[in-house]
Amino acid sequence: MENTITEERKWKILSTEYLVRRPWLTARRDEVQLPDGRVNKEYYVLEYPDWVNVIAITREGEMVLERQYRHGLGKTCYELPCGVIEEGETPLEAARRELLEETGYAGGEWKPWMVLSPNPSTSTNLTHSFLAVGVEKVSAQKLDATEDIQVTVRPLSYVRELLENNQILQALMAAPLWKYIYDNQRL
Repeated sequence: MENTITEERKWKILSTEYLVRRPWLTARRDEVQLPDGRVNKEYYVLEYPDWVNVIAITREGEMVLERQYRHGLGKTCYELPCGVIEEGETPLEAARRELLEETGYAGGEWKPWMVLSPNPSTSTNLTHSFLAVGVEKVSAQKLDATEDIQVTVRPLSYVRELLENNQILQALMAAPLWKYIYDNQRL
């Protein structure tokens, strides 16, 4: 299939002002000109580094999930192991690192699964999803100072039930999981 994601009808940036520049939040206001000449004086963009997440399947055929409180939503949710791609890392290196740090699982056969934009309208980053099959527990968690993650291993049928009942709210995790369910409809 041809690449249908292009820069056709790209807006011209007339000026940029940074409003916030912090490690986890960079926000800017652009003045942009549309292809037909109209000008939007206030278009807001959030700059983030690219992210990764991992669908990790154990040797026994179960999925490694996390339960984590998410302050923006005020809820504790099921999620995939995930994190930020650090400077100098490839997406695959970051995914392997995050899985090991957050869950203690490693190994298996890895392949790129899909790439998604959190919000192409206002965010600059992408999320790179990977599938790791045959992972095993090799160490304890090595969490960052602000992380509080409970690791759980669940049958694939349970994960499908979570999805069907809107119990995985993070869209960047639900999408690759739904693709996995679709590709493995025997679940």
